[in-house]
Amino acid sequence: MILYAESSAVLAWLLGERDGVKARELLAQAKAVFASRLVIAEVERALVRLEAGSELQRADAVIRRQALARASGHWLRFTIDDAVLRRVGQPFPVEPVRTLDAIHLATLLEVVSHEPRVSLLSFDRRIRDNATRLGVAVMP
Repeated sequence: MILYAESSAVLAWLLGERDGVKARELLAQAKAVFASRLVIAEVERALVRLEAGSELQRADAVIRRQALARASGHWLRFTIDDAVLRRVGQPFPVEPVRTLDAIHLATLLEVVSHEPRVSLLSFDRRIRDNATRLGVAVMP
């Protein structure tokens, strides 16, 4: 199994959400994991927000950052390049799509052009719906 990991799934895993167990299992079983560099930025930002709102203790945030660093060190990370940005400016099958979500979808399509067997790992309904309509398998 080859995955494109989107931020909602990575956060669900790191934050111990109900769906996070499945995300962790799929990430561990994957032969390869692709991700946009945006994933790291979004996860870091979420951890900062949770700390600032006293929803996450600093020590817990450090543990989660370390887990992310260990896991993502093995991921194939795509940059937000000109090809991705060009695709972001075009319509997606299920609109409206927020900019950061469009970056994930455009990156996913870039990954598909190199690795057609990739499946999307996401819990975000709009991203999942778009991926399905674009012909990409969705997990879980």
